[in-house]
Amino acid sequence: MGKHLPAPFVLGPEVRLDAPLRLEDVDQNPPLLLRVTALACFVFPSNLVLEPLGAAGYVAHILALLVFALWVTSVMLGLHKTIDREHPGRFVLIFLFAMSCASYAAMYGGISGETTDAMRASADRWMLLMVASSGLMLVTTETTRTVDAAMVLVRALLRGAVFCSIVAAFQFTVHVDPMEWFQGVLPGFKDNGGNQPFQERGSFLRVAGSTFHPIELGVLASMLLPLSLWRALYDRAGRKWMHWAGTGFIVFAIAATVSRSAVLGVLTVALVFLPFLPSRSRQWTVLGFAGAATLMFLAVPGFVATLFGSVTAGTADPSITARLEDYPRVEAMVSARPWLGIGPGAYLTRNAIEVLDNQYLKTIVEMGVPGFVALLLYMVVPGIAAWLAAFNAKEERLKTLAAAVAAACLAAAPASAAFDSLGFPVLALVYPICVGLSGTVWLLVARERRALGPTTKEQGPRLAESERLP
Repeated sequence: MGKHLPAPFVLGPEVRLDAPLRLEDVDQNPPLLLRVTALACFVFPSNLVLEPLGAAGYVAHILALLVFALWVTSVMLGLHKTIDREHPGRFVLIFLFAMSCASYAAMYGGISGETTDAMRASADRWMLLMVASSGLMLVTTETTRTVDAAMVLVRALLRGAVFCSIVAAFQFTVHVDPMEWFQGVLPGFKDNGGNQPFQERGSFLRVAGSTFHPIELGVLASMLLPLSLWRALYDRAGRKWMHWAGTGFIVFAIAATVSRSAVLGVLTVALVFLPFLPSRSRQWTVLGFAGAATLMFLAVPGFVATLFGSVTAGTADPSITARLEDYPRVEAMVSARPWLGIGPGAYLTRNAIEVLDNQYLKTIVEMGVPGFVALLLYMVVPGIAAWLAAFNAKEERLKTLAAAVAAACLAAAPASAAFDSLGFPVLALVYPICVGLSGTVWLLVARERRALGPTTKEQGPRLAESERLP
């Protein structure tokens, strides 16, 4: 490994994909601002906003915009080359951003029909979300260059998730929301409302932790579960029992939401992630889930029956019936404006009946058919890219990380058909970090394959062992 002077670059020294790993690359961690943003998504309530900024002024969103500003400044000053960090997730986010801009321009140009101040303000917030998402995705991929660096970022993300899960456990057992105590801790912030920390389902009070809604918590917990398992298996820092305890809290958070979307997410994780685990770890994981289900059945009478009933209710559930009734109404709105919609984020409701609990339906109304295609690609392609990376990776930690990232991304895709996922502030910022990690594993596996080069079947295991990534 040749010595070199690192570039004076705030995001870290540049790394060529066709070059071997260097000592500086191994030591380089993702920027502190990115890690703080990942943690802040869960720690600071999204309903507390700076009044001049409105609904976009919550702590994590402000930090994410600063991450984008950091990236732009580095590129403009020539301190960072971004062109060689291309991956499928980057292209689909660019496509979604482009369609958002086209729909946004059509709305302000009067092409999309009459608009109100509230619609324009909501569209402005959507565009700010696209900027923030771009910053998180780009900086995650371009600064997380090794498996060890990915571990550092995942630790920050999971600390926030475990905090949120502990809050959920407290809410579930005590029926008190500790997040209300933050209102006196953040001077200058006001409660913008909209969050639902508690919601009845059957005889249980399902909880949201530090997120906006129980469904959001359930989907987020199912997304981050594979990353938590990966960390518990491979993190050499800290105490193992604490890593597994954190995973246990995340599992409890999934259960405490009593959510069909969370169950769907867990099934997706099982299908995508479990096949890539080492056989012994896979056996213990399955046994652990069986034990957790048994414990919930014994500790909380009626809990499993309520969850099973909510999953199998079908059209007997009013929430499912209401979702099915949305389709004829959406069809009429799309027929009126099929190409650019009414404006990104501009669909506002006057009552609960008009709410579209489906991100795909909401997007096709707001950005037309091309916007819907862009969203679908954004929700599916990064997960498939990470899955392909897992399939092609040789080194065990990298293979399992890629599978965990694939499961995290793909768990959000079907769940977005059950609620307007990108309208929920925590999930809307955590998902692009997962997309960025998808780019990281894609590029790491590409580098690994270059390092191994063309090999015969006999040479393959020996080269994989001798040239293994650190």
